Amino acid sequence: MSYFDSTLLTQFEGLETPFYYYNLDLLQETLSAAKAAADKRNFHVHYALKANFNPRVLEMVQAQGFGADCVSGNEVSKAIEVGFPASQITFAGVGKSDKEIRTALKHEIFAFNVESIQEMEIIDELAGEIGIRANVSLRINPNVDAKTHQYITTGLDENKFGLPNSELERAASVLRNCKNVDLVGLHFHIGSQITDMNVFKSLCVKVNEWKNWFEERGTQIRVLNVGGGLGVDYYGPDANPIADFETYFDIFDRFLERTPNQEVHFELGRALVAQCGSLISKVLYIKSGVKKNFLILDAGMTELMRPMLYQAYHKIEKVGASAEAEKANYDVVGPICESTDAFGKEVALPVSKRGDLIAIRTAGAYAEVMASSYNLRDEIRYFYAHQGQHDLVAP
Repeated sequence: MSYFDSTLLTQFEGLETPFYYYNLDLLQETLSAAKAAADKRNFHVHYALKANFNPRVLEMVQAQGFGADCVSGNEVSKAIEVGFPASQITFAGVGKSDKEIRTALKHEIFAFNVESIQEMEIIDELAGEIGIRANVSLRINPNVDAKTHQYITTGLDENKFGLPNSELERAASVLRNCKNVDLVGLHFHIGSQITDMNVFKSLCVKVNEWKNWFEERGTQIRVLNVGGGLGVDYYGPDANPIADFETYFDIFDRFLERTPNQEVHFELGRALVAQCGSLISKVLYIKSGVKKNFLILDAGMTELMRPMLYQAYHKIEKVGASAEAEKANYDVVGPICESTDAFGKEVALPVSKRGDLIAIRTAGAYAEVMASSYNLRDEIRYFYAHQGQHDLVAP
């Protein structure tokens, strides 16, 4: 049975579309499950703001006690603004500008995840100008295949992220000469939407190797930051609404070698927020082509870019439709003047008409944050559902 049954159809009546629907009750359940599984093992979770920085979503994540994983100076500032402690904020990214580095230094965040030797030298220089010391974690590219889409793989030699193995000797040497930088950890991140748990076992092997490499050379590592990447079920959002955090954290608990005082940090985004969000759109027109039936929506790639950018699958449903309804195949497309503006091809849906509402599921991560005003489109609205209360918020 779909979450978007006839009850929600009544609640959506008269609302202007498109809008993002956030099930905040499911979000709370997901956050609680992740927190419980992590706390059991004394693991630290940083929420990846790049997945979703909707105000209410951020508020709930922060209230759970997670740290923040940021990839821009503005994300660092936003994390501070909504209440994430600076002592729990990390700053990653291959192209940190001087302005962004200064912002993070002034907030005295927990650590920079450093991705190149030159970046480390710049952080050392800028920290010296301000008169403070900066914590850094070296991001190492472990050359582990995440077995996910090529556009969201980050841990292979050909990817732009992290220090390659060949640079680590020199990185260690440069670190010893930095007067304003302290090495606190090693950082790894191999990709996103990983559903093969064996990949994380392979990552543990690599982390163990590099931790030992540093310790054998007299450098003690306080933090092992293993990134994130845990995937969610895009095909069965109702059957599997909450990711398997227990199995995920258990793998690292069993296979990651660490001393009693060593901290293990994670950077989870998609797994925490993806399933709580859906994009709700209205059918504008039904168009019969020579070989196709087109379902033309009022939402497009300006509201949800993932299918166009990553060839990503999102389950598409007609809101309030019965399971017995007659079906037809449609190419579900948006109104944007681009041929790529399609959410799905040959999608089997109940026979639809102008004005029907369509739900595009599992859109709580890397969806609203990628929205644009291309074609001078209106800003997106949000509809929140929480403990029986419903609230539509215009931008």
